[in-house]
Amino acid sequence: MRSTPEVEDLLRRNAPQVLGALVRRYGHFDAAEDAVQEALLAAAGQWPSEGVPGNPRGWLIKVASRRLTDALRGEEARRRREERAAALTPRDAFTAPPPGERAPREDDTLSLLFLCCHPDLTPPAQIALTLRAVGGLTTAEIARAYLVPEATMAQRISRAKQKVRGVRFGRPDRWEQRLPSVLQTLYLIFNEGYTATSGTALQRPDLAGEAVRLTRTVHRLLPDDCEAAGLLALMLLTDARRDARSGPRGELIPLDEQDRDRWDKAAIEEGVALVTRALSRGRPGPYPLRAAIAAVHDEAPSPEATDWVEILGLYDVLVGLVPGPVERLNRAVAVAMVHGPRAGLSELDALSGTLKGHRLDAVRGHLLERAGEPEAARAAYESAAAQTLSLPEQRYLLARAARLKGQRVRHGHDGGAAASGLALGSDRVGAGCGRRGRADPLGSGFHGVSGAVRLGADEAPRDS
Repeated sequence: MRSTPEVEDLLRRNAPQVLGALVRRYGHFDAAEDAVQEALLAAAGQWPSEGVPGNPRGWLIKVASRRLTDALRGEEARRRREERAAALTPRDAFTAPPPGERAPREDDTLSLLFLCCHPDLTPPAQIALTLRAVGGLTTAEIARAYLVPEATMAQRISRAKQKVRGVRFGRPDRWEQRLPSVLQTLYLIFNEGYTATSGTALQRPDLAGEAVRLTRTVHRLLPDDCEAAGLLALMLLTDARRDARSGPRGELIPLDEQDRDRWDKAAIEEGVALVTRALSRGRPGPYPLRAAIAAVHDEAPSPEATDWVEILGLYDVLVGLVPGPVERLNRAVAVAMVHGPRAGLSELDALSGTLKGHRLDAVRGHLLERAGEPEAARAAYESAAAQTLSLPEQRYLLARAARLKGQRVRHGHDGGAAASGLALGSDRVGAGCGRRGRADPLGSGFHGVSGAVRLGADEAPRDS
């Protein structure tokens, strides 16, 4: 019998706790992770028909412990007798609490995330290991999500586990310095789920949902960390538009054409509350700033009501913190929405040669179209379509190019409605005609979010 969604959710929520219990008792992260996967598969096969046990986590720990000890004994049988005794002795760092002593109350999810996002691992390896060890996904599920053969993903995960073999389990020293890599890994998982980089589907909701779930856990464990709160807010505010982003045939629907009644109002409300609290705690970092931008979009009742002046102010602060090419590209869109497409095109010229992929040409095509240069815009769209591996994005860009065939040059057109989220093959940047002066777009008590952010940045000491 196939596993039910309720059982799958229960297994994923318990997976990091079960793995943490085994690693604390036995060590051997790589073997323990395999044993937990076997226990999860056994539960997925039995629980839907036989019923969920009264203590699901205890059941999983018991089954996984048996699988792990069997595996360790089998391995030791191939070694010399004196080595076997030493290898089966629990490591000091991983020793389970003695009888009568309470186990640590701390959720092991964060410790596992630090381990899976170890700096010795590449980002793809960090993502794969996080989804398997912390998310509880099978190798086959991860391989399908990233459109690679299962054998390839299995090899990637195996190499990752070997690299972190012997790493002490628990929060690392100076863990605050390692937290950004954990948040970045979760952000990358979410981005791939929200806008797939390749394949026939625009979105992979299972990946986006898993990223939200894991980030929510991190925020629960670190409630005072503004970056974790900001990342959760960003995910909620972005994912709130999921149902409106694609049509019945899976086609991309840009932000300014979406039915806003289909946006998830509860997710928007939660995201706005999170980012409001994060911004009120002092100098904001990149994730709260990105979340604030998403909140301005989500709270606009229509594309025409979007406060692009506010968004540009937030991007100015963000680019000051993270002057990367993607952030500068998104800022160029906001510049175009406030000051016109020619101003945006000037910003794009400075990015030539610094940004790979189709997005630069996609943005250029939209701004050229708004500037009244249909032939140049069509060429840019076609160039972008040739570079993307996402079929929905490719179809959208080619459709934009086809609309421009035979059009005459139009001078001075400055509308810009399509020059934002459409251009990126995503609605994260947003769309709509600019409107000036909407105060307090978050309902947060600030007189404009960007003004509050700049005030906080001016008052806080600057990093050298």
